[in-house]
Amino acid sequence: MKFNEIINQDKPVLVDFFAEWCGPCKTMSPILKEVKEVVGDNVSIIKLDVDKNPSTAQYFQVQGVPTLVLFKNGKVLWRQSGVVSKSQLVQILNNYN
Repeated sequence: MKFNEIINQDKPVLVDFFAEWCGPCKTMSPILKEVKEVVGDNVSIIKLDVDKNPSTAQYFQVQGVPTLVLFKNGKVLWRQSGVVSKSQLVQILNNYN
């Protein structure tokens, strides 16, 4: 499935723009796993490596990593750069579900 198809779904899709060399991105990874356990199938969570997908990162004006962007029906509902706590992320996702 292509990126545009994924973010155009009816359900919210959280995209983690990350890079392998990024320390805070490594911190975000287990947080996202825990968030997925809480929200289940209500939200899709995908990771996008900015070094392997520079045009997509550029299109969404991702300046720093990690940057989390929440999409639904192709629209950006929320975005934030840096590490986000599990509780904050769950609350945000529940607001848009």
